[in-house]
Amino acid sequence: MTAIIEINNICTRFGDAVVHEDVTLDVRRGEIFSLVGGSGCGKSTLLREIIMLQAPVSGSIRVFGQEVVGLSDEAALPLRKRWGVMFERGALFSSLTVLENVGLPLREHTSLDSGLIDELAAVKISLAGLPSAAAAKFPNELSGGMRKRAALARALALDPELVFLDEPTAGLDPLSASGFDELVLNLKESLGLTIMMVTHDLDLLWRVADRVAVLGENRVLGIGTMETLSHEEHPIIREYFYGPRGRAAWQQEDLQGTA
Repeated sequence: MTAIIEINNICTRFGDAVVHEDVTLDVRRGEIFSLVGGSGCGKSTLLREIIMLQAPVSGSIRVFGQEVVGLSDEAALPLRKRWGVMFERGALFSSLTVLENVGLPLREHTSLDSGLIDELAAVKISLAGLPSAAAAKFPNELSGGMRKRAALARALALDPELVFLDEPTAGLDPLSASGFDELVLNLKESLGLTIMMVTHDLDLLWRVADRVAVLGENRVLGIGTMETLSHEEHPIIREYFYGPRGRAAWQQEDLQGTA
């Protein structure tokens, strides 16, 4: 299967603090790939490096076959149009309505007229599972779950091939989080997306992830399916899967599998 993202020997440091040391992994076309690990292990840092918000000290990151480390903003623009990003806190503009937020990438990067942009933004809002009435609301008028969906709608605005999700279910109640799980799966299947996500949500991982990379000790400790990783002997991986939250998520998955 073709790799859309290829990360090789990435090293990241902030002063004397080492975050990544020779991190290597790939994300394949059409899969949902997840980065997990304890707080401070460098998950979100690696995501920011892939989307060119910061640069590693050394190593290579190729997206769609093109090296992004050291790429200029001008040269990066065609690549950035091919992916969408849903940030952890949404990063919606508080002074814009949901419709305006979702339409903003289209206004910045296309020459479409305003009416057509509004129509396309409304389609993305619907795809993200929001009611049409949400389009006229401002972010502070939405629940946490609705803000997440609005942010996802904006990430889909330019019809990306690749979508990055940063903690997509953080702060959501169990019902909202479960609904987001289904949404991610449906979007992957209906739009043919490749999805890379950073998450602490073990329920989400069991339900949607095709492969998972566990970061720790400044490196990749393991990569595989959730089932494969759940049998790994490394103490950090075992604690992740067999700690209280891990056992609960695993038992829930077993119950669903036998239902």
